[in-house]
Amino acid sequence: MEYNTVFTDEAIKDMDGLDKKELSRIIKKLKWFAKQENPLNFAKRLQYDAIGQYRFRIGDYRVIFDCEEKNIRILRVGHRSSIYK
Repeated sequence: MEYNTVFTDEAIKDMDGLDKKELSRIIKKLKWFAKQENPLNFAKRLQYDAIGQYRFRIGDYRVIFDCEEKNIRILRVGHRSSIYK
């Protein structure tokens, strides 16, 4: 069963600033995660969930998200050096 991927306005703004190569890589990987039976097997739960519950690691980038039922709600996308600040 496939998960639905929903992007917040803030996540879309984050992705607008990325170069095409990184953006393509992130989108491709998010599609792959959504097709998995349980995408949370590939995620890490965040200790401080003020910015989100989970994160995916895609190279040097992090995708912060919440997962409710069969929806992956992408909250933020950013480089690992600045995403948590």
